[in-house]
Amino acid sequence: MKIEDFFNQPNIVDLSFFNFRNAITAAYFANDKLEVQKVNENFESFFPILGNVTNIYFPHVLEQLGVPGAQIEEFVENIAHKGFILIPEVHITIEGEDRVFSLLSTRTNDDAFSYLNGIQGQFVDRTAEWNLRKEREQLLEQKLRDREVIEEKSRQLEDLATKLAKYLSPQIYQSIFSETPGQVTTHARKNLTVFFSDIVQFTDLSDTLEPERLALVINSYLSEMASIALECGGTIDKFIGDAILVFFGDPESEGDTEDALKCLEMAIRMQMRVKELQKYWQKQGVPRGLHVRMGVTTGYCTVGNFGSEQRLDYTVLGSPVNLAARLQAMAEPDHILIDETTHSLVSEYIDCHEIDQIMPKGFVRPVKIYQVQDFRSEEHISQRQRLYLAGDRVEVNIIDSSDIRAAIEELRLIQLDFEQRLNQD
Repeated sequence: MKIEDFFNQPNIVDLSFFNFRNAITAAYFANDKLEVQKVNENFESFFPILGNVTNIYFPHVLEQLGVPGAQIEEFVENIAHKGFILIPEVHITIEGEDRVFSLLSTRTNDDAFSYLNGIQGQFVDRTAEWNLRKEREQLLEQKLRDREVIEEKSRQLEDLATKLAKYLSPQIYQSIFSETPGQVTTHARKNLTVFFSDIVQFTDLSDTLEPERLALVINSYLSEMASIALECGGTIDKFIGDAILVFFGDPESEGDTEDALKCLEMAIRMQMRVKELQKYWQKQGVPRGLHVRMGVTTGYCTVGNFGSEQRLDYTVLGSPVNLAARLQAMAEPDHILIDETTHSLVSEYIDCHEIDQIMPKGFVRPVKIYQVQDFRSEEHISQRQRLYLAGDRVEVNIIDSSDIRAAIEELRLIQLDFEQRLNQD
């Protein structure tokens, strides 16, 4: 006789199942044929829809619980061939609520009690853990979406800032974007050097040129003049058609004399650049080229934001601005006129000669007018960048000075092209 014959089979099964009676999992025991022999109370409380599950084929129990067919097949195959199975995620709907379980099952072997040989397993309720993980994943996904939105908004703001920078002088742009929230830019009274320029007979030119050619000419002119103004440290106030208003001494100043010298260096370089571009403009339909008059004054101005709630201009107001415009109108084409205040600041460094004196409106005494020649220092003059070079056989004129390296690369490609043509000959 076998030892199992001396014991009551139901009692032994109950005894072997003792540890699962108070378990927090839904435990079951099935025989070798996968017929359920025993379940604990949690099994019945977890799955009230099942009712009495005794002697029922366990895969049928899984079907009744709504477990997908692929997972049921996986269960049967693994128990048969491996002797164990772990399905980490089984979704079961109980009374309208989606719950998540892990199913762990293993084949048991007992040499002493053959009726204990079978399948022992349990459902572990992981719904709370699953919900927490799902919430975490949702939070991570939301975080990623938020990051993408922030990055997109940042790109939009960068694009907007780049576009806005084209409408403002760099100094003004930096001044505006460096303000703390709620900070109000105050108006100030400062001693500034003011520059005003205008193209001679530009109205006639705008009436004769087609819009595309006119835009090409005026944009190339303003672009080159703006580049020089920024290189010299000037604050570009505005473009008024073909006219340009630039001032020195705000928001940064190196002293009245240095501001005036920088302004005149800018004006001289502008005149030089205009001469360099004459042939280019003539090819664009301006037979006589462009000729520019310039006026420069120094005096106290009010500087700050002026305008309405809808639109503001960071600009300068005062008699020096009006006088600069007056001097520009008096100047001969391709000449620079300055007032006596500016002359007193720069006369040690720049050759000038008096040409007239005028009584501007609003002034109590006549103002002496001087015409600018150039800086006295040959060393200073030699340091200027020249974008037009002419040799005995070659003439080079860089039309767009915004990217000198690109122009040099273009010259190199032209050189290579000529060398290839010579080699073919």
